[in-house]
Amino acid sequence: MPQDTIEKNASPRVQSSAIDACAAVLEDTQQIPRHPAGSAEATACIKAGSPVVLVDSGLCASASQWTPEYLVQNFGSTKCDVFKSAKDSKMFRYHDRNKNEGGYEFVPPTSSLSLTMDEFSKACETFEGHLYYLQQVLNDQVGPKIVQDFVKFRWDYLTSLQTTGGWGPLTTNVLFVGQKGVVTPCHYDEQENLFAQVQGRKRCVLFEPKHFESLYPFRVGHPCDRQSQVDFTNPDLTRFPLFPQARGMEAVLDPGDVLYIPKYWFHHIISLDNTVSVNFWYHASPVGDIVYPLNFAQKMAMTRNIEKMILTTLRSGSEVGPFLRMLVNGRYDTDDNHTSPSHDRT
Repeated sequence: MPQDTIEKNASPRVQSSAIDACAAVLEDTQQIPRHPAGSAEATACIKAGSPVVLVDSGLCASASQWTPEYLVQNFGSTKCDVFKSAKDSKMFRYHDRNKNEGGYEFVPPTSSLSLTMDEFSKACETFEGHLYYLQQVLNDQVGPKIVQDFVKFRWDYLTSLQTTGGWGPLTTNVLFVGQKGVVTPCHYDEQENLFAQVQGRKRCVLFEPKHFESLYPFRVGHPCDRQSQVDFTNPDLTRFPLFPQARGMEAVLDPGDVLYIPKYWFHHIISLDNTVSVNFWYHASPVGDIVYPLNFAQKMAMTRNIEKMILTTLRSGSEVGPFLRMLVNGRYDTDDNHTSPSHDRT
């Protein structure tokens, strides 16, 4: 990790600790398993809700010619959603400034633009300390050749995965076109995600839901809800002391690979080349019989629902923390004067 990415005013010891934390979290990883699409091993991962790289699926084979040049020639005049990084930054933290139920002071980390594919391509060529990242929903409004390629995706295979995983309906497909170096910082989604790599390579680092406390997501009601507050290139270990405990799994996706990212799994993604990707988001499976003890993903869902309920009732993000402390302090942060017999639940 380059030394100049660490705060210049920090002491040498703090700098060293932050560098070590970065290295440990992003380098001390396990490999996400890679299995041939349709194999028993791949099916087992989908059923278990575990990450897997599906190899040789041919899912988006009809998009294999989607180079930046091909997209410029065939995308038409559709205005696309494009994000522009801050000066000298590679980070593209997702945000929704229209969803600020907590009333937080907020400065968007990126600029939002509406550009044609041709305008986007030209912006990428005029480097002035900014990077650009296109994220466009695929629909019938894009160029006819793109639509033709899109309808030739292996939808039968997608349906089989949906059935195997017991997922809900497909909600959206998004086309991602990014420059080399683009970073989508660590975050989680509430949907099942199949992420297909079309052009270039991406490094994907995933963290189980059990690392929730180590990754410090923004509050529900904040425009950056679901995003980790931790800057992985320059972690503030005073604010986020548990961050070094996070340990992940990773894979480098090559063209043709499809990564299954289960709901509530955190993911941090780095473009190693100029890249083109397509994802498929599915609603989570309907809630069936609840089995105890609850898993970490279920507890994250509970956390979100509780936060939403409290914020909706109090109508102020600044009141949520004091309310929770009032609930917990002296009662649930200690077992003194309380007994809690364990029960085997069946």
